[in-house]
Amino acid sequence: MTAIPVTATRSAALACVLVLAASGCGLSAELDRERNPDRSPTPTPTLTWPTTAAPAPVSPLPEPSPTVPVQPAGCPPSGVRVEAGPVDGAMGLRAMTLTLTNCGDKPYKVDGYPAVLVLDETGLPIPGVRTAEGTDDVSMAPPDPGPEPLTLAPGAAAQAGLYWRMNNEDSPYLRVGPAKGRDERTVRLESPLDIGPENVLATTAWRPARATGSSTPAN
Repeated sequence: MTAIPVTATRSAALACVLVLAASGCGLSAELDRERNPDRSPTPTPTLTWPTTAAPAPVSPLPEPSPTVPVQPAGCPPSGVRVEAGPVDGAMGLRAMTLTLTNCGDKPYKVDGYPAVLVLDETGLPIPGVRTAEGTDDVSMAPPDPGPEPLTLAPGAAAQAGLYWRMNNEDSPYLRVGPAKGRDERTVRLESPLDIGPENVLATTAWRPARATGSSTPAN
């Protein structure tokens, strides 16, 4: 038997490795050309991460029902306009301001307390809600300053406060007048009045508003 030198064996093995490597590289390149003949770069997959969902928008008041006639825009034929401000409150006490504006061209006399009726989304009174003159029947409500006869000059305004304890039913409408049976109209609220049945709506007397215009005591 002829002995094969170790050096020759190592050289042959190294040559085989180089040939295999070259063949492997050629095969890999050939397979790549078959998969991608235009030699366009293979896109790298993009990782996406879950994002926090945006908070749900606050639901606005429902659209006014066409069956509930409300105070029209502009100055009513009576020459006075009633507007209700937003609801304010804390610790279960709620408050709202009514503003009575003389939008006509003649003086307008007002005295005492506003007439207020709480209505549901269909325009019907909410059963069990009682309107009171003064604030003694509503816990934590500020004191009522009492009635003062006023004569509103054109452009002048008077204000009254509404106070109640939070309950479980929303009212989008109020029936409001300067006094009971006088120039009453339905007003759509800027934010719902959450009073609910078996509750008391306290009112304060009309007082001069902190607005442009003048209010003078009635004669």
